[in-house]
Amino acid sequence: MTAFDRLFTDHPHAVNESYGEHMAFAFGFGLRLLGAAFAALIHGLVPALFETTASTKVLAMSDEIRARRALMARGVARLEENLNRGRVAGGS
Repeated sequence: MTAFDRLFTDHPHAVNESYGEHMAFAFGFGLRLLGAAFAALIHGLVPALFETTASTKVLAMSDEIRARRALMARGVARLEENLNRGRVAGGS
């Protein structure tokens, strides 16, 4: 394993994504977080504005991450089961 692999491809592959797919998701998620942060900052200045925007966005994003993790966990379990049954190349 090279340093390049560790830095750029190991994690995306671990979550069953290409580098590009993972980058697109992470950038989109980051932009949504910035939007929530901006709403929270404006709300701090003018409390009547964006009263629930930041919390609503963050809670929805949390639900999305939990769902993605659950899907990944099921995918990993399915892959391990197939490896144990010899259904995937490299399995015994």
